[in-house]
Amino acid sequence: MKTGRIAAAVAGLVLLSAPAGAAEIKVLCSNGLKAVMQELAPQFERVSEHKLLIRYGLAAAFKQQIDAGETFDVAILTPPPMDDAIKQGRIVADTRTVIARAGIGVAIRAGAARPDLGGAEAFKRALLSAKSIGYAKAGASGVYFAGLVQRLGIAEAIAAKSKVMGTGDEVAEAVAHGEVEMAVLPISEILSVRGIEVAGPFPAEVQSYVVMTAGVGANAKDAKAAGDLIKFLTAPGALPVIKAKGMEPG
Repeated sequence: MKTGRIAAAVAGLVLLSAPAGAAEIKVLCSNGLKAVMQELAPQFERVSEHKLLIRYGLAAAFKQQIDAGETFDVAILTPPPMDDAIKQGRIVADTRTVIARAGIGVAIRAGAARPDLGGAEAFKRALLSAKSIGYAKAGASGVYFAGLVQRLGIAEAIAAKSKVMGTGDEVAEAVAHGEVEMAVLPISEILSVRGIEVAGPFPAEVQSYVVMTAGVGANAKDAKAAGDLIKFLTAPGALPVIKAKGMEPG
């Protein structure tokens, strides 16, 4: 579906509920939804006449900022920090909406030989055979991976060859520049970076998903406009973009 058709499919929804004056909507967006937002944000701005002020980063880092009093209109986070922010009264509970989820995959440098990831045992062998593995310590995929290698009984061997980084962006760049042979990232983040490609998803037996949830800030300047953005991201017209970026709809 072409960009114009996607916008048209949801334009009516947004325009019917948009406020008379254009609003500035401050968005704290986890990197897991970055590729989707980069394509859908201009469409939303065009059909709603609102302006999006988006910051991308780790959900865990945004949670710390929210705890410290950061102001925002919409937050897009993984479920644990989202639910904690709701309990603390910083996000309106009944606005919590699952936008999409992405499976975790293995990234390699573009053109490199692809490891065999066809099943849990092959996956385990691929990890043990890799010269180096990168992942983000505080990222949802990195946290899951650290626990997974413990369960597989290979944590010590993997630790010896791992390069643990601060963000998924750093991990992706390390793969692209040949600094690490393999990396663990949400598939949606792998697809959005030039110079790297998806070697394959984690096998079904050990797969996990990074879920992106959105919510309106309790102190949002324009809660109605913020809610319109969430409706836009979950409207049927957004589905082709979500799928094209390696994610599944919520």
